[in-house]
Amino acid sequence: MPFRVEASPSFKDLIRSTDRTVAGMFVCSGDAGVAEICAGSGLDYLLIDGEHGPMGLESILAQLRAVAGYPCLSVVRVPFNDAVLIKQYLDLGAQTLIVPMVNNAEQAEAAVAAMHYPPRGIRGVGSALARSARWNRIPDYLNRAGDTLTLIVQIEAAEAVQNAAAIAAVDGVDGVFIGPSDLAASMGVLGQQEHPDVVEAVLQSIREVKAAGKFVGVNAFVEASARRYIDAGADFVNVGADVALLARGTEALAAKFIQAPQDAPAGTPASY
Repeated sequence: MPFRVEASPSFKDLIRSTDRTVAGMFVCSGDAGVAEICAGSGLDYLLIDGEHGPMGLESILAQLRAVAGYPCLSVVRVPFNDAVLIKQYLDLGAQTLIVPMVNNAEQAEAAVAAMHYPPRGIRGVGSALARSARWNRIPDYLNRAGDTLTLIVQIEAAEAVQNAAAIAAVDGVDGVFIGPSDLAASMGVLGQQEHPDVVEAVLQSIREVKAAGKFVGVNAFVEASARRYIDAGADFVNVGADVALLARGTEALAAKFIQAPQDAPAGTPASY
């Protein structure tokens, strides 16, 4: 007799179960060992980044398995809003997906459709073949899957900020993630996440998403920025990345023992 298995918690379960801002970090290296180390850090979640990280389906699966043994949630960002990719990531067993570059309600609706089986959506049926249903060991998975998943869409363009209320109002969008880096680029201030116009756009998006009754988060590696957005009502904040921590940490270690060459750039490189 097979074990009875239930679906793992998703991000909306985490948000509902806590009365504080949730904190997590990017895992961009693609390495399951790094993901496991970070999973034991005490952070609430790890954001496995299939958009900017060097990851295929096999490496994402390995990271999901590595994190599963820890009290830390896995969130996975797909490369782009594509129904085939979303189907594959869900079949790997990802319970929470972030879909990047969602600029309007129509794009949000497409992401919702990709998350759900017919008749609500267009997700292909392969539960007997996939880790998502634990190879059909989760009872009634096909009818219950949509209730156990979390869809977060990412606002990261000036157009998306203008449409934030409409995006958040889409039925099936559980939450919104704001990306200041691409937002700054779209506003003509590339690399200036702290530009006053960018900050105000983030704050406006937080207000509008919250008013729509959805949870909202933001990427903010600088502590002062993270705390500003927490004070503004952000439900979750992404506060770092494995590769950035390694880069800055090794630079600091080298600086203790090796004098920098005269032509070395001054200051510390930005981490986001």
